[in-house]
Amino acid sequence: MSSSVQSFTYLRSSALDAVDGKQSLGLQTCGGLSSHGLTPFPRFFAGFLTAPEAAAGGLLAVADVAAARYYQPLRPGSLDPVVTGNGDRLRFESFSACCGVHARLDVLPAGIDGEMFGTGTTNVDVNAPLREALAKVGGADPLHLAVGPDDVTVTTFDGPVVEKKVPLPERWLRGFAEVQVISGAFDLRAELAAAEAVRFLRTLPRGARQALWAVPAGRSLRLTARPLPGAVCLPGPDRLQAMTRLLRHAVALRVYGPAVNARSTAVSSAWEIELPGMRLTLTLSPDPARGFSGEGAVLTGLAGDTGAEDADLISALLAWEPRVEIGELVAQSGLTAERVRAALVRLGTGGRIGYDVAEAAYYHRELPYDTGSVERMNPRLRDAHKLVAADAVTLSGETATVRSGDRTYGLRLVGDGSCTCQWWAEYRGGRGPCKHLLATQIVRGRATAGATATATAEQEANR
Repeated sequence: MSSSVQSFTYLRSSALDAVDGKQSLGLQTCGGLSSHGLTPFPRFFAGFLTAPEAAAGGLLAVADVAAARYYQPLRPGSLDPVVTGNGDRLRFESFSACCGVHARLDVLPAGIDGEMFGTGTTNVDVNAPLREALAKVGGADPLHLAVGPDDVTVTTFDGPVVEKKVPLPERWLRGFAEVQVISGAFDLRAELAAAEAVRFLRTLPRGARQALWAVPAGRSLRLTARPLPGAVCLPGPDRLQAMTRLLRHAVALRVYGPAVNARSTAVSSAWEIELPGMRLTLTLSPDPARGFSGEGAVLTGLAGDTGAEDADLISALLAWEPRVEIGELVAQSGLTAERVRAALVRLGTGGRIGYDVAEAAYYHRELPYDTGSVERMNPRLRDAHKLVAADAVTLSGETATVRSGDRTYGLRLVGDGSCTCQWWAEYRGGRGPCKHLLATQIVRGRATAGATATATAEQEANR
């Protein structure tokens, strides 16, 4: 696993201070792209949080995930969360160090009362003293929030800055892309009122190694060891521990996941706890030992030859809206809905697109990291292009063969396809297509595009 060293530079440390007898939470920012362009210390919001204690707990939950390593927990992680200003809301996000849990706190319009100064994404400093202070925020205390330094501070500051240097695994970045594709296939499977939500979360078994399944039962959920129709996978109940900070503020618990049947294997799921004016969502990988970065959900969307050009076009149309509407992008770009979604997948590989299961909609963000090229971030895609360049793919109706090294693999192209390689034998499509299937998809796509272009040219010639 490759890593780079990420350097965070803040004007000062984030802190919870008393100003004129009131608590003021100052979250310091570090770089990123905003509606004003590249900004070293962007400023997104200044005002009040309408539910201070719940908001403090939500921020701590996001920080808990950023500091956690649910697999091999003796090696804790440490990475500052990112915040996106989306015009009418703030989204705080983090990944666990093991890349198996994605956390997002959405502070919605009802949760904030103040002025939005801009849109964009940046890192925020969440340090140990701040965590201790947030844990002491009381429900009756008004809490002022400033995301980013004020203009006077930026203009006049000439003292020493605060710097952090932490290793940033590439797989952490790849996880952002995978989560938005995987969660895009989720539907709401269960909704629990506050009392049942608290009871369910408090009684979860600790230390369970195998995946459990949550099945709707009356007004609550019951856990089983086997999948049933309508169930939602709960892989590693301990990974919902960050929610326990928020149980006293819970309004409801909603659970999202893909459709399953009695033969289903462990899959990802999303667990959303609704709070006053905000919601916290934890998305879990299919296994605590399995990070999102290797799931391969983005690969099919990256296989098309028009993807890079389409992504450039769609990128120019994004405007930091809290909801990215597919229909509007289709109308503005002239692309089909399928090509728009594929372009969003490609943009997602750079962390520029997220998906909100609560609203079943994409949203725009710009991660403040150097995410590198699409192929470098996705080795299977790179290897597939090498096979295509070597003319290793032979199509024959609904079957194909691919030469790779000194072996030839047979593929069936019906449905999601299958392959005789070791990767397919081990995962059976559960972690995306193997490089041979991906190469075949690229070749078939080019053949289809070529046939369409030829037919169009013939029609024009016959007019």
